[in-house]
Formats: sequence, C-alpha cells, structure tokens
Amino acid sequence: MIERPTVVVTGATGRVGGRVLAGLAGTGTRVRAVARDPDRLAAAAAAHGAEHVASDLTDPESLAPAVAGADAVFLVFPSVAGDAMAAETVAALAAGPRRIVYLSTNGAQHARPGDGGILGSHALLEQLIADAVPEWTFLRASGFAANTLGWAEQLRRGDVLRWIFPDAIRALVHEDDLAAVGIAALLDDGTAGLIGAAPHLSGPQQLSQAAMLNLIGATTGRSLTFAELDAGAAGELFPGAPDELVQAIVAGQRGLVDTPEPVSDDVEKVLGRTALTFARWARDHAADFTRG
Repeated sequence: MIERPTVVVTGATGRVGGRVLAGLAGTGTRVRAVARDPDRLAAAAAAHGAEHVASDLTDPESLAPAVAGADAVFLVFPSVAGDAMAAETVAALAAGPRRIVYLSTNGAQHARPGDGGILGSHALLEQLIADAVPEWTFLRASGFAANTLGWAEQLRRGDVLRWIFPDAIRALVHEDDLAAVGIAALLDDGTAGLIGAAPHLSGPQQLSQAAMLNLIGATTGRSLTFAELDAGAAGELFPGAPDELVQAIVAGQRGLVDTPEPVSDDVEKVLGRTALTFARWARDHAADFTRG
C-alpha cells in the first residue's frame, strides 16, 4: 500500500462497516464512507473525519465517485438480494482500487458460484473479486454474534425466547474482531500475510444457542427460557425475508445441531490476542436486550 492510502468503506452505517470506519480514524488513511442513506451516512462520516459518498451497491453507476482515486475497498455486499448486479458492481469497484477486502462467510470455499443461497452468493463474489483486482482478502466469517439481535425484540417484551434449534452449536464472532481484521487487511503493506488470504474468523468457543441465551440472561440479570419453535414455522421469525433465505437459515441451523460450527484461531494469528467471547459480546449489547 502507498504511504497514505485512500480507503473506501461500504456499509459504513452498518455494524461491521461502521466499526471499520471508526477504526480507520487516526491511522493516517484518507477514508471515504459509502452507504445508501445520505443523512445517516453524513453523520457517521462526520463523527470520524471521513469523506462520504451516498451510493447503492446494486446501482454500479453510482459507485464511480466513491472509488475515484481510491486504493482499497472494504466491501459488505447484500448477499443473494444483490447477486443479479454482482458482476457490474465488482467491475465498478475495481475501476480504480487495487485491493478489495470482502466480508465473506466460512463455507463459501465449498460452494459453487451462483448456485443460489448464501454460500453460493459469497462464492460468486469471491470469484468476481479475484478475477477483477490484483490484491484481495476474503474475511470468511463464522456466524455473526450480532445476528442474535434478532432475539432482542422478544426479550425486551418478556423472558421467553421462541426460536429454532436450541441445540445448534455456534462459534459466533464479535463484529469488533471482524472490523479489526478487516482494517489489518486494508492496511497490509505485504508483511501481515493477508493479501491473497482467506482467514476463517470465528469466536473462541463453541456454544449452543440455549447456552448463548443463558449468557444474555446472566449479563442482564434475568432467567431466560428457550421455547423451541418448530422449524416449519421459522418464517414468522424473519418477516419479509425471501423464502429462499429463510430455508437457508433453517437448513444451516439444523446442520449445526450435529455438526457444530468450527473454531478457528485466525483472529488471534492476525491480531495477536484471543478472539472476543460471546459473553463479552453479550455485555457489550446488554442494553439491546433489556426489558423496556
């Protein structure tokens, strides 16, 4: 990378992109924040001294001002929903920058690009990016700890969680770890070993979903109960989500009952510290689950 690179952060108002935006502040980089909502984007950029360009990743023509003169891109892509425009979007992002750091998912390496579903979507993006730029990093994340915020609405109303597969075993990763590894990849001068790499980023331990609920209860001072919902009724948990996506979630969580999500030490290898635990994540987000 050049001495003071210009880095584009997509999804800059989101959970991971927002942390990348914050983490780049003070690193000496020129940062350009990108998101669809101009008002939220302007506020986020101003808070961290960044430039901003309101753009939509599914509208490739809108990306030209965002990547003009840029050296690297942190990419959070709308998986499945944006696949029809994926090739055009990646081409637009690669028009100037040499490097793309893409927030992918573990398992994409075993999927066929464009086969449908979440894994096929990520595999498609990985292939397009590898063909488009000379420098890339794929952050193959385990499940996001932040996805359990899908429980928050129920738990703010009461002490019972109606959800699927309490015995599904996860190794969920804290969004702060995803952002920290992403920043290391964006700024890698060739010595960190992240260029052309695809680290598997997970939490440091395996926990059942029931155990994770107990940790949320412990950090909020409550006794919480997991009431298992039949998988056939899972659609009510994800209102408005395409049926294909709901079925992919159900299949994925069902599989984790017998084949737990694996733990990787790649976060520690990159950051020089142990990955953040789910208990830490629960403490960081306790307010999200507190009864109103």
